[in-house]
Amino acid sequence: MPPQKLYAGAKLRETRSQLALTQKDFAARLGVSLPYLNQMENNNRPLSTAVVLSLAREFGMDVTQLSAGDSERLVSDLREAFADPLFGNTPPALPDLRLVGANAPGFARAFLELHRAYRQAQEQLASLDEALGREDTTLRLSPWEEVRDFFHYCDNYIDAVDRAAERFATQGRDALTLAREALAQRKITLRLTTGNTLRHLDPATQTLEISAKATRATQAFQMLHQVALLTQADLLEATLDLARFQSEEARGIAKIGLANYFAGAALMPYRRFLDAAQSTRHDLEALADHFGASIEQVAHRLSTLQRPGAKGVPFFFVRVDQAGTITKRHSATRLQFARFGGACPLWNVHRAFETPGRFLRQLAETPDGMRYFCLALAVTKGGGAFHAPVRRYAIGLGCEIDHAAALVYADGMDLGRAAGFEPIGISCRICERDNCHQRSVPPLERRLRIDHDYRELLPYRIE
Repeated sequence: MPPQKLYAGAKLRETRSQLALTQKDFAARLGVSLPYLNQMENNNRPLSTAVVLSLAREFGMDVTQLSAGDSERLVSDLREAFADPLFGNTPPALPDLRLVGANAPGFARAFLELHRAYRQAQEQLASLDEALGREDTTLRLSPWEEVRDFFHYCDNYIDAVDRAAERFATQGRDALTLAREALAQRKITLRLTTGNTLRHLDPATQTLEISAKATRATQAFQMLHQVALLTQADLLEATLDLARFQSEEARGIAKIGLANYFAGAALMPYRRFLDAAQSTRHDLEALADHFGASIEQVAHRLSTLQRPGAKGVPFFFVRVDQAGTITKRHSATRLQFARFGGACPLWNVHRAFETPGRFLRQLAETPDGMRYFCLALAVTKGGGAFHAPVRRYAIGLGCEIDHAAALVYADGMDLGRAAGFEPIGISCRICERDNCHQRSVPPLERRLRIDHDYRELLPYRIE
C-alpha cells in the first residue's frame, strides 16, 4: 500500500500565526516558494518530506502533531451531528466532512457549537411546561459540555499545568508529604473529619478538612487539588483566559478540572510516570501501588501522556455509569465517543459490571476498520457506612492495536487473528453496520426497506 499523503494546511496556518510570520518569511524559513506554501496551506498539495524536516529543524515542531487526531475528532463529531434527524436522510458525504475538518476547522467547531445550542434548545422545549411563566429561561450552552470539549480538543494534555505539577513534585519526597508541607507553609491546618464532606477549606480558621473515610489516594489527590488552587492561581487563571469560556459557570467548572489535572500530574509526575508505565508495561495495579494512586487515577493519567517529544502510548479513557451514560471521556486515539446518548453496548466496558473487580480484555474493531485493544474494570466506591450510598461505575482504557504489545494485559492474546476482533461502534445513529444484533435505532445515513412478510433480527433491512 503506498504511503498516505500528509495534508496539514490548517496546522501550517496555525503554526505560522503563532510565530507571527508572513507567508513570505515562513516560506523562506521552510526553503520553499511562496506559491508552494500557499498551496500547502490550502491543502491543494501535501507536505513534502523536506518541509516536514524543516518544520522540525527550524521550529522544533513535534511532527507527529501534523497527523494528530484533531481533524479526525472534528470529522467524528460532525458525522454524529449530521446524524441528527434535523438534517434528514441525506447528510454530507464523509469525504466532504473530511475536507471541512482539514481546511476549515474553525468553521467546523462553530457548526458544532450551533448544533449543540440547538440540542440544548430542544431539551428545554421538551420541558416547556415547567418553564412556562419563568423569566429566567435564557438559552445558553451547557457549561459542562463546553468544558468537556475544551479538554477533548486539547488531547487531554495541558502542557503548562503539567510541567508546573512536575516541578512541584521533583523535590525528592512523595506528593503527599509535599502537599502537607505546602499547606503548612501557608499556615493552613490539616484536619481529618468523619463527616460526608470530601474536602473543605475554611478561610476564617485556615483549616483544610479532608474526609477520613476517603482512601489514602483520594486524600492525597484532594490535598494536591487545594495546593493547586493556593499555589498555582495565576497559572490556572491565565489558562482559563486563553480558553475564553462563554459563561462563568463553564470557567468555574474548568478551574476544577485544571486543579484536578495538577493534582493528578503532581501525584504522578510526567517523566517518572512515563518511565514507570513503560517499565511495568502499563500494569495499572503496579503503577497504583508505586505512586499511591487509585486505578482510576492511573488510567486517567495514562490518557494524558501526550507531551511533545516525550509521548506515551496514545490511550482512550472513559468512565461509564450503570445506565450506560459516559461521565468521563478522553481520547488520544482515533476512537471517539458519542457526544449524545450512550456508548455502543457491544463494548466490554458495559460487561464489566457483571464481574466487578476483574479486568476484562477485548479486541475490538470499529466500522472504519480501526482495531483496538480494550481493557475494562468495574469499580465500586463505598460511602464509609452501612446506610451510605455506594457509587458503581466502570472504567475503560484502550489503545490502537499497533500499541497493544506494550501492555501487559495483551499477553497471550492473538493480536493478528482477524476473527478475534469484535465489531463495535460509536453510536447506533452513525454506525454503518447492517447486521448488528444490538442495534437500537436505524442509521440515519442509510435507507431502510420494510417487508411486512419477512423478519430477521431487525424489523427493517438496511440498504
